[in-house]
Amino acid sequence: MDLGSCRENAVRQARVIRHVAFEDLGLFAAPLAARGWEISHADAGIDDIAAAIDGADLAVICGGPIGVYQTDHYPFLLDELAAIKARVDAGRPTLGLCLGAQLIAAALGAPVYPGGHKEIGWGRIQLTVEGGRSCLAGLSDVPVLHWHGDTFDLPPGAVLLAGSDLYPHQAFSIGPAVLGLQFHAEAAPARIEQWLIGHAAELAAGGIDVPALRARTAAVSGMVEPAAAAVLNRWMDAWD
Repeated sequence: MDLGSCRENAVRQARVIRHVAFEDLGLFAAPLAARGWEISHADAGIDDIAAAIDGADLAVICGGPIGVYQTDHYPFLLDELAAIKARVDAGRPTLGLCLGAQLIAAALGAPVYPGGHKEIGWGRIQLTVEGGRSCLAGLSDVPVLHWHGDTFDLPPGAVLLAGSDLYPHQAFSIGPAVLGLQFHAEAAPARIEQWLIGHAAELAAGGIDVPALRARTAAVSGMVEPAAAAVLNRWMDAWD
């Protein structure tokens, strides 16, 4: 898919859908901007997410602490799910990060549900054969940030790219332009304090050692930053 050829003189629009302010593009922002994309944001529960997603050349659905299945508490999710389904059915470029990946799965009819235990902290993923040939190839020896308690079944038509020791479904693709990542390859180590503050209640409930997580983040920062750019660029090379 060559969006540039059909928008020869137009600046391509990347719309970032946020569910909490600090879970955004993170390390993906700089490489996306370097490719000439104009980045704007829409906030779930406040902005018209359906219109934002429909009007974007690229939609990035970010993470958040709510569950896809909590539509009675957060009814805006229903419109968001419908808009995501329309994009994915059309093969339009869509990237889901954690909750965003779960939303893509749910929009296509796959169950999303509590996994029974939290997966929070830096850890490696295990790539499938297809994952080793994908944009995630560079993550085989690089830790990524896990921060979730929910999981999902693989949606119809999806190719499984990665799993972890705790959860077998960590990443999937649907065609060249749709990618769902359960983990946070985009998380910027320099901004980890926002995560530690914003998710303080979850960390306390899960018995997570906050100083240890902070120290681990500093230790891996030199590895994860270049790896994040490589993931985004390899993914976009397949369709941009």
